[in-house]
Amino acid sequence: MLCKMTGSFFVAWKPECFNMKFKGMALSHITRLFIIVLLVISGCARMPNIGKTPLRPKSLSELEGYVLNHKPALDLFRLSGPFEVERQDDREIRLSDTERVEADLFLAGHAEKAPLVIFLHGHGASKESHAYQAMHAASWGLHGLTLQLPVEGPWINNGKTLARIVEFVHRQPEALGARIDVSRIILVGHSFGGVAVAVALAEKARVAGGILLDPAGESGDVPGYLLRIDAPVLVLGADERVSAAVNRDYFFRYTRGKVAELSITDASHEDAQFPAEGGHTTEALQITFAAAITSASFSLALTRRFEQAWASFEEDFRNGKLIRGKKK
Repeated sequence: MLCKMTGSFFVAWKPECFNMKFKGMALSHITRLFIIVLLVISGCARMPNIGKTPLRPKSLSELEGYVLNHKPALDLFRLSGPFEVERQDDREIRLSDTERVEADLFLAGHAEKAPLVIFLHGHGASKESHAYQAMHAASWGLHGLTLQLPVEGPWINNGKTLARIVEFVHRQPEALGARIDVSRIILVGHSFGGVAVAVALAEKARVAGGILLDPAGESGDVPGYLLRIDAPVLVLGADERVSAAVNRDYFFRYTRGKVAELSITDASHEDAQFPAEGGHTTEALQITFAAAITSASFSLALTRRFEQAWASFEEDFRNGKLIRGKKK
């Protein structure tokens, strides 16, 4: 499936998304068609109505210059970015003759090479759980890739697979498109997917750094992998008064350096996905996760550090939307 989007709005029906004729249809057929259209819209463009940034850069380079020079507040990244996004669903990554991984690709609509943000789901979830976050980052000019790996782990193995995917992208960037900047790859993992990202970093995957979305880890092997990480890591967590991820404290405590952690006030573990429903989930908090991922990805891509993103968080720390920030 290939769908073109801009910001938070679905802007063009493409034949790949919609290829039916109305002429001569009975009412029941039209009813079925209406249901199909709703499913297509939900699959291609399940997006919140968040508005679009007033920024109108002529290129990604111009936008990157603005971000570096202005240190924009997180509120800017809560809006949809200035670029259109092309989504390509169910792309196959062939790691070997016998090992293939399914992924969805989100290409930012500009002509320059751009960083690639790779998203990995957690336990029982899917690549669709992070489609909005990937599309949001792509609307800001950063290409996105969401992966489908085994939903029950083992997460150490998923991390080693993730490291092989990164190596594949380095060797064959044209498999995803000519505009992938392999020198600026960022890994994002939710929950147990955070373990997989940590393992990939420990395996020295060639990336700019990792963003762990309320990471959780049950395996006793996790601290050993964290001790081997030397890439920058940001732990972007839920509010532990609302929900506490298993052993989340490991990820700050054992990562030996270049690690920062903060929590989103009132957010639940599931808010690190979109859409997430039920319990304590709130769409506004899910948007905050997407905004923080985008800001942190810019920071890593541009500086290989999180200080740029940390500056964008300052206002939200002051107003209490973000809490428990710490770095080492």
